[in-house]
Amino acid sequence: MYVLVAPCIASPACRARGITTDEDLGYFQRVIERCRRFSIEMVPLPCPETIYLGADRPPGSYLERLATDEFTALLDRLEAEVRAVIRERGEPPLAIVGVDSSPTCGVTATYYSSVKQPGRGAFFARLPDIPAVDVKEFARHRVYLAAPLFSEAERAYNLVLRDLLQAHLFDVYLPQEVGDTSHTRCQEEHRAIFAQHLLALRDVDIVVAVIDGADADSGTCWEMGYAYALGKRIVALRTDFRAVGHHELVNLMLEESAVVATAKEDLPRVLGSLLAMSG
Repeated sequence: MYVLVAPCIASPACRARGITTDEDLGYFQRVIERCRRFSIEMVPLPCPETIYLGADRPPGSYLERLATDEFTALLDRLEAEVRAVIRERGEPPLAIVGVDSSPTCGVTATYYSSVKQPGRGAFFARLPDIPAVDVKEFARHRVYLAAPLFSEAERAYNLVLRDLLQAHLFDVYLPQEVGDTSHTRCQEEHRAIFAQHLLALRDVDIVVAVIDGADADSGTCWEMGYAYALGKRIVALRTDFRAVGHHELVNLMLEESAVVATAKEDLPRVLGSLLAMSG
């Protein structure tokens, strides 16, 4: 299992002078961590801009600096090399991980001209048959699984969801695995568990919340509200066929703050799983 990655993810010096921020470096590092965590091999792509313009270059658009016959010939050669690597491996990559805005390695946006516009960069546009994902999306793989955990059935279902998400290369924080199941805990333990969950909610990228039941679990609702206030992405799972109104499955405040999936099998697709994308 492998991904093709824009070379600057592992070697930020490949980027044009002065454009790499600390936030960018954080995303690059989390991509590396995700690949290490799930044994995904990173296969760096060549950097057409570095080859053509050198490492110490100012930023520029495709039309400003790369719209030449020589650069087109370079892309021809690099595309052939990449496709040869794929043939030698005998299996396609899960995806290409690119860096949006790049004139060559952009995924959904690129500086083709002086104004950023939708579309792949010049290099990635030559590989339309391979799914591509922006580095920021690939880096968002840490999930907080918010769900009721008070019965054996609820805890068992949570483990099924955790295993499903992990199988799709998401790192899952599951409260019941960190001591949040005892009915005999003291007030000091309450505070420690609360603090630990708060830290996890701040640290993750996505909250997956189970909102089944005649009324959603109060703790899960609180976690959803806190995550929403933090600006986190929330995906709610509602498999219960009961509805509370003509246009509401459970509660408009929960539904309006989340993307709602109605079957656990839909979660990987909704979350943007690479495996679901490549399958």
